[in-house]
Amino acid sequence: MAEDSDLERTEAATGKRLDQARQDGNVPRSRELSTFAITMAGVSLLMTLGGNIANHLAATMRQLLTFDQSTLKSPDPAILRFKETMAATLWQLAPFFGALALIALAVPLLIGGWNLTFKAIEPKFSKLNPLSGIKRLFSVNSAVEAIKAIFKSMLIGGIATWYIWLEREEIIGLIAMPLIAGIGKMTDLIITTFFVVTSAMLLLVVIDVPYQLWSYHKKLRMTKEEVKQEYKESDGSPEVKGRIRQLQREAARKRMMQEIPSANVIVTNPTHYAVALKYEAGMGAPQIVAKGSLKLAQKIVESGSEHRIPVMRSPSFARALYFHAELGEDIPAPLYAAAAQILAYIFQLQSYEANGGLAPTFPDQLEVPAELDPYSKRQQARNLAGMREEVS
Repeated sequence: MAEDSDLERTEAATGKRLDQARQDGNVPRSRELSTFAITMAGVSLLMTLGGNIANHLAATMRQLLTFDQSTLKSPDPAILRFKETMAATLWQLAPFFGALALIALAVPLLIGGWNLTFKAIEPKFSKLNPLSGIKRLFSVNSAVEAIKAIFKSMLIGGIATWYIWLEREEIIGLIAMPLIAGIGKMTDLIITTFFVVTSAMLLLVVIDVPYQLWSYHKKLRMTKEEVKQEYKESDGSPEVKGRIRQLQREAARKRMMQEIPSANVIVTNPTHYAVALKYEAGMGAPQIVAKGSLKLAQKIVESGSEHRIPVMRSPSFARALYFHAELGEDIPAPLYAAAAQILAYIFQLQSYEANGGLAPTFPDQLEVPAELDPYSKRQQARNLAGMREEVS
């Protein structure tokens, strides 16, 4: 499909896709880097430890090929000597091969890190498909590897030929040297040649490592649709998240409506806002148990009427409570005075209805700070604008 073409894969791989690739055994690797590091380490070790290793091997060979009368009469001493000699030889070579093993394990850390997984070796019938094999054979990666192989052969062969040509007089001179000295000189020439050729492989490493990293991330690129789909799978689709928020709001609204019977009074706008206040002995300040606007405000008033909760009309106080107080929290301190007036009236009204006596007076003028009433702010702004127009 068009959206899956390489031309559409313009987005960098996400962290999840990179992790999945590692789990599948797909990590960036550079064979040139591993070859260079192991070969250079081997040559360097031979240059530093080669003399000791050669002397030990020579002594071992002399000891192994030395016979006496007991050895000629019975093969057991010879076999025992052979085992001891081999054990000593392996022990002498252990630092060399141990260092190479450590280098081989450490090199992958440089670009891809260690990755222990068995998915890469799991049997897959798709690997037996000849069409897939032919496709890989003529892929861009195969072409790049072929070019690298040709360039590597030319580089190594050219450097080796150049260095041998420079040392041609030394090589020819080996013919006239004594056997032991000639072998030592030839060994030095071979090791030095390997060191020069291996050093030239550094150019391959400098080219191959950036290419492998670029190729790895290019293969893992994603389309914009894949990024969106992964985001939906990890964080949830907007539709599902919206539905969850809606259910959460409905649950909170249901709990809020259940708290209305515990309120002492409901203050209204009267049609736009409704706030239910609750105050009991021991509370530091009145608390909001329910609030809402428009249809929800109407439901709060209806629920309060059903449970015989007094409903009082106080527009400025209702607006101030709605915008500056939260559910389950104490009302702001600047509204304490207005709340005290309302609650005092409610308690006096309840006493009057139960015992009779003097009817309480409804508090028409509540002490509501103008800065807490958004309508008052807008009214003041309109008045100020009108005054400016008159002056101009």
